[in-house]
Amino acid sequence: MTGFLGEYEVAMDAKGRFLMPAGFRKQLPEEGELRFIVSRGLENFLTLYTMQDWEQFTAKLSKLNELNTKAARVKRLLMGGATIVELDSAGRMLLPKSLQEYAGMKKDLVFSAQGNKVEIWDKDTYYDYIKQHSEGLSDLADEVFGGSFMDPFQ
Repeated sequence: MTGFLGEYEVAMDAKGRFLMPAGFRKQLPEEGELRFIVSRGLENFLTLYTMQDWEQFTAKLSKLNELNTKAARVKRLLMGGATIVELDSAGRMLLPKSLQEYAGMKKDLVFSAQGNKVEIWDKDTYYDYIKQHSEGLSDLADEVFGGSFMDPFQ
């Protein structure tokens, strides 16, 4: 599993291409291929996976009960539209138009590393989201992790 860190602003051109951030490229394994999967995110963003991490993710999705309508909907929305993307010789990645529209992407994007994946957001949407949700981060962490998350001695 790959562990990505960082937050990078990139500009998308009129064709839907952007230059892969150098700080991110340095985190890729030297022997790793430069092919990825991009898919819809859980909210108005796209999610970028390495091929290996995508296989692990879809293995979990494939175990969902397809007769459960909510599970089928999650699978449909996350896997539908998923596309293989590659870096071109100039180090650019092309985002499919349908996925750009899903995420409301304009020109300026944020490439936000999330450990084993990367979220790609429209810049304004991303910073609005961060501003809106940062205020309650301490309470959210307590709710998700319990008191032990913020206390290293527990």
